[in-house]
Amino acid sequence: MTENFTKIDKALFAGAKAVRENAHVPYSNFKVGAAILAEDGNIYTCCNVENAAYPQSVCAEAGAISTMIANGQNKIKRLYVIGTGVEPVMPCGGCRQKIREFADQDVVIISHGIDGEPLALTLEQLLPYSFGPENLQVIK
Repeated sequence: MTENFTKIDKALFAGAKAVRENAHVPYSNFKVGAAILAEDGNIYTCCNVENAAYPQSVCAEAGAISTMIANGQNKIKRLYVIGTGVEPVMPCGGCRQKIREFADQDVVIISHGIDGEPLALTLEQLLPYSFGPENLQVIK
């Protein structure tokens, strides 16, 4: 893990790595874990869950967001995603939009392949020119 990562980053890494082991991936064998630091200071985690109808699977990021919401929180302050391989495991397009719903553009998302180095990018870098909740505000 990169030396300049914070204590929070290390806790997010540990949470994402631990929950990743619980992933249900009988088809792809591609385990992913995600850990969210919410506004309340707690960390919420989830892993990916596949099923035979691939489009109905649950991404780790979407599951972690749901866990955060189920616990009464609605603001992502930082997100860590860890998956199989060397290359950073990036949130899919659908998850990027889900993250956008609950995170500001400057929120850092750390993507990590378990055998490689982590990559930290802002949501704005991952989803430029995005459409978010503020776009639906009524103009007065």
